[in-house]
Amino acid sequence: MDKTERLFAVMDALRRHRRPVTAAALAEEQNVSVRTLYRDVQTLIGLGAPIEGEAGVGYMLKPGFFLPPLMFSAEELEALVLGARWVQAQPDDGLAGAAQNALAKIATASPEDLRDKINDTGLWPVLVASKRPPVAILGQIRLAMRQEKALHIAYEDEGGRTSERSIWPIQLAYYEGKQIIVAWCCMREAFRNFRTDRIAVLTPIEERYGRRRLAMVKEWRAEQEREWAEWAAARAAANPE
Repeated sequence: MDKTERLFAVMDALRRHRRPVTAAALAEEQNVSVRTLYRDVQTLIGLGAPIEGEAGVGYMLKPGFFLPPLMFSAEELEALVLGARWVQAQPDDGLAGAAQNALAKIATASPEDLRDKINDTGLWPVLVASKRPPVAILGQIRLAMRQEKALHIAYEDEGGRTSERSIWPIQLAYYEGKQIIVAWCCMREAFRNFRTDRIAVLTPIEERYGRRRLAMVKEWRAEQEREWAEWAAARAAANPE
């Protein structure tokens, strides 16, 4: 890797971190010495890159910085195309259209016209079926998560029992053929999973979440880890070697 490529790689690494990252961590990631990393950072600062921080503390890019032109390695481009094609095959028209537009922007924002390469990566997601009928409520669920506003749903469980409740969606999982909402259920006062195909009616409401979504995601993940640890311990106890 020549120096120019290395400088771009350092900028890419800094863009991936939202908090200060130490020179030692950056150097290990770039497979260079810490001394070389310090020199590269000073070179970038001298070229006008808005890098904050100092040796021994850590470095980060100022928010909102954009580095033109977009440069992608062959593998980076293949990853983007494969991911976008998978999204385009999902029953979420909003995301499918956004994925198509994003690829078009990537192709034309690069110094080299990438349209031919994007069309000929040879990588395609394997799906059980072709694009499924759109699920209209997916866009409303994503909007609710962005705005942190509650949804009122009429829901039918596995036993055919129906109920109405307000939920605070925090995650939306796209499986092959179905989508699962992870949400705080205001009726149960606990985290619950809801299949989108069992939601008969979904109505956005102006009620805001009682807690920040990111805080609830951390709580949910911690709960999942505890449940997994308990399951693993119970399995080990039931099947001792």
